[in-house]
Amino acid sequence: MSTSPQQFASDNYAGICPEAWAAMEEANHGHEPAYGGDSWTTRAADAFRALFETGCEVFFAFNGTAANSLALSSLCQSFHSVICSDAAHVETDECGAPEFFSNGSKLLVAPTLDGKLTPAAIRAIALKRTDIHYPKPRVVTITQPTETGLIYQLDEIRAIAETCRELGLKLHMDGARFANACASLGCTPAEMTWKSGVDVLCFGGTKNGMAVGEAVLFFDHKAAEDFDYRCKQAGQLASKMRFLAAPWVKMLESGAWLRYGAHANAAATSFAEHIAGLPEIELMFPVQANAVFLKIPDSIADELRKRGWKFYTFIGGGARFMFAWDAQPERIRELAQDLHAICGTPASEATIVR
Repeated sequence: MSTSPQQFASDNYAGICPEAWAAMEEANHGHEPAYGGDSWTTRAADAFRALFETGCEVFFAFNGTAANSLALSSLCQSFHSVICSDAAHVETDECGAPEFFSNGSKLLVAPTLDGKLTPAAIRAIALKRTDIHYPKPRVVTITQPTETGLIYQLDEIRAIAETCRELGLKLHMDGARFANACASLGCTPAEMTWKSGVDVLCFGGTKNGMAVGEAVLFFDHKAAEDFDYRCKQAGQLASKMRFLAAPWVKMLESGAWLRYGAHANAAATSFAEHIAGLPEIELMFPVQANAVFLKIPDSIADELRKRGWKFYTFIGGGARFMFAWDAQPERIRELAQDLHAICGTPASEATIVR
């Protein structure tokens, strides 16, 4: 069967990385207990505890929407609220799932220019009203990296966590691209999470090279109480759990999770460098992870699509290009060449080979 050429519309377009594929094949031999009672699930949980240098509680879900929504619901009662950025995935792309699974906890949205929450924005929302008629703020959620591809620096996370503690709020991190953030910052997972004040992390596996699967890590053990029942009730308890857990074992133990995050980041940086200085094309946000957002005229976007390129324009009208664990340098070069040609400034091979 012929394969389609690689696209950069989403890192979800990518296939399964070799480590995850091999782990699933290995887990497919013989029988194992169901519903997480298998050896692979135990190994995966232990691998997370080793990586994060702490005895966190570890659970597995099929996708990011479920992981985020169930994690937030474990921190909230129905009369509580969750503070988030106006660009946060829980606000823009999860179809009301956080509210649904929490039985009505309201999302309180902070306007942002770049998708990042700040202590001042959190404080303004949390203290806006304190009367009984208003949903009581309970949780802050940050996306790392943000939907605009920006990275919260460690001091920014710590400042947010300090504000949360001051206001009696819990801190949740949506880490759909957690590996990209770690690779970008060059820090340990522990430094970016519980050592900086994060209570709960949703660690994305799908965008990191797995077929399916996200991990929910509770550094606040009390918040994890009965979370397994939440997963079951929400249809997120895999009967053959070993096939969700096994890829994590190989990804974490081999270090592939971080290598692939770094590769995707480098691909995004490479693309941005290839097209730097093109007329009528403007970089909307600094490239800090595996996303490149470009402000381009409709005529250029239309021509790119005519040439077979796929991309989204859902954030600020800009064209978003996402680079996955398997981003191919030659396809990045082809995309850059097409943009140069459309702009009337064909680039020599020397200028766009990284």
